[in-house]
Amino acid sequence: MIRCVHLWTGDDQGSHFEEGVIDLEPGQRGDLMSGTLDVATISFQETASGGAFAWHTAPARQFVITLSGTLDFQTREGEHFLLRPGDILFAEDTVGSGHSWKLTDDSSWRRAYVVLQPGARVPFRAQKSQRITA
Repeated sequence: MIRCVHLWTGDDQGSHFEEGVIDLEPGQRGDLMSGTLDVATISFQETASGGAFAWHTAPARQFVITLSGTLDFQTREGEHFLLRPGDILFAEDTVGSGHSWKLTDDSSWRRAYVVLQPGARVPFRAQKSQRITA
């Protein structure tokens, strides 16, 4: 399974998260597969080591796939989660108080932004949370 953190806006207009996985099913050659997803665009970005981004919301419903770097994300309630290479952030907190992040290692953060089509089904399955509190 592929680790995924779902980030969304709650009724309180705050960003909240839950940890889980992208559900995969048996496919060809014994591989596990998600099937295709309806996406609008993909782009790539790199932030140098030591980078951070203050409070903001996601610009669109999207996946953020971390290729390198380790990040500490925080909600305004003081809840934290880490993203490492290979992790996927499923960002749906497009309104509200938002989240912030900072790089925690000496690597740059290289990532792919995959903007989803409106209404696209995402095979996310929540698992028991392992939150880090400040």
